[in-house]
Amino acid sequence: MNSAAPLAEKIAVVTGGSRGIGRSVSLQLAAAGASVAVNYAGNQAAADETVRAIEAGGGKAAAIRANVGIPAEIHRLFDDAIARFGRVDILVNNAGLALYRLVQDTTEEDFDRIFNVNVRGVFFALKEASTRLADGGRVINFSSTTTRVMLPTYGAYSASKAAVEQLTRVFAKEMGARRITVNCVLPGPVNTDLFHEGKTPEIVARLAAVSAFNRIGEPADIARVVAFLAGDDAAWITGQNIGVNGGFA
Repeated sequence: MNSAAPLAEKIAVVTGGSRGIGRSVSLQLAAAGASVAVNYAGNQAAADETVRAIEAGGGKAAAIRANVGIPAEIHRLFDDAIARFGRVDILVNNAGLALYRLVQDTTEEDFDRIFNVNVRGVFFALKEASTRLADGGRVINFSSTTTRVMLPTYGAYSASKAAVEQLTRVFAKEMGARRITVNCVLPGPVNTDLFHEGKTPEIVARLAAVSAFNRIGEPADIARVVAFLAGDDAAWITGQNIGVNGGFA
């Protein structure tokens, strides 16, 4: 294996891979040598820009549209990635929605919408991976450090992410016979548009002060851990929910 390209000849699918943390993950995996299927739901311009950035660095990528809340589209996402690259070695379940409302103010529609993407999307992506991911492959799911703290207005969101953490543990046991590792990363506050939505600079500063480093994370902080989990050096790590949050919790 080329140490300069630890993921050489690997094929990765990154859901929600065109913006925020997902974009940084796509770029990091490509920099490590992987070919990347950059999934997006609606913003084709952002996906195409991410692909161009990967190709400008000498990597290989393709933008693939699919709504991960719809199982048939997840199936097609795998179809398209395999047709383009030949197989899938790495699945990163990054796509997700956020919701900041008190439990008493959360409607059925709110609840269903966030669970449809954050839980249903992950569940059926894992179902596809169970038969279509290459032996020795890697699955990296995304949860959130909000599952470790008690933040008002995060009820439905944290519940959806806690479900992903338990899915990670169960699926790791189911896939071990094929040497497929399954892990979950739990970012803390990260400098993305999604995080800043609805937050004043004062709120951001207070959250940054909780970190051991007195700052919020950057997407690259998370992406580097994902790339490590996707590589051979992480072959003995599975079924873990890993806080990647600068000591936030």
